[in-house]
Amino acid sequence: MSKSTDIQLSGPFKLKDAAGREHEATAIRIFDEGYGLIDVYIDFKASLEKGQFRDSGLISGIMARLRALGYSGPVFDTADPVLQERKLIVLEAPEEFCGFAKKHGWKDLAEEFNDE
Repeated sequence: MSKSTDIQLSGPFKLKDAAGREHEATAIRIFDEGYGLIDVYIDFKASLEKGQFRDSGLISGIMARLRALGYSGPVFDTADPVLQERKLIVLEAPEEFCGFAKKHGWKDLAEEFNDE
């Protein structure tokens, strides 16, 4: 994945999984443009355990960080398991996230078609 098309929403932060183990995320980022729904990428300093992308503690910590940055909508869903990597969690943001993302420079390519 090319970093040149990324918008970094957050730098490093720490969070705990459901078992209380601490993890260090290095960034939360999104692509700079897309159609409608947005995938949110959370990079980690160290490898996560298999299936940990579903961990309620990690997702709560990610959501807490996004809320501290100004997001106020619903909790995200986990993206398709094939998108998950050892040092990466991918979440699918709900439609309410689009307004927040636009404030950070995201462009909704679908809006070009709404003008017709």
